[in-house]
Amino acid sequence: MGNSFFQFKQFTVQQAGSAMKVCTDACIQGAFTAAYLQTRLPGVQRVLDIGAGTGLLALMLAQRGSYAIDAVELDAAAARQAQENFAASPWPHQLQVFHTDIKYFRPEAAYSFIITNPPFFENNLQGPQQRRTAAMHTVSLGHAELLAAIQQLLAPGGSFSVLLPAGEFERFRRMGEAAGFTLRELLEIQQTPAHAPFRCVGIFGPAGDLHTGRLVIHNEQRQYTPPFVTLLKDYYLYL
Repeated sequence: MGNSFFQFKQFTVQQAGSAMKVCTDACIQGAFTAAYLQTRLPGVQRVLDIGAGTGLLALMLAQRGSYAIDAVELDAAAARQAQENFAASPWPHQLQVFHTDIKYFRPEAAYSFIITNPPFFENNLQGPQQRRTAAMHTVSLGHAELLAAIQQLLAPGGSFSVLLPAGEFERFRRMGEAAGFTLRELLEIQQTPAHAPFRCVGIFGPAGDLHTGRLVIHNEQRQYTPPFVTLLKDYYLYL
């Protein structure tokens, strides 16, 4: 997925201007969250995407619902790329980009749902490519600051979706629960049946029961598994 664009069934993600390209785990988060919104939170109308990058997650949600989606992106080139992707999509009237720091973003009203694929690897060594480093590491937005922004921007009773490496997720979960959120849905993602989970999608919201699932991307023959195909078939061009 390192091309200058990635073609989905209903939209195209141009990504030459973004430090972070389309990746499988982000596509899983988008599809899983879109399905959750449709089945579990049908009343959601306004959605916020924090750290939009190419606009991938916002586009995936727009494909499945008539939400008004605001996307906030700190990097100027990525914000321009997201705006171009939104304008070229079938849903330009639903999607809006704000080039700003989420810490200073003050919309007119709170959001009933927030989705974010935040910087990974809060404590790991940082690489030499500064823009990719800023996107992959929490150099500009730590997990505590992210949760503070979510608390500021989420409407009472609202929910949010987050994608993190499996090793960091439990720490984030404890921070989220300390901030008053409850993990309601957990999807653990494995590359193959032989691999341990490497990513987690968590949906946090008001108090309630937790549902846990697991998604294996490839079988032993390196083919997509049936559950992966079912989740992504509305999006991936060749499924």
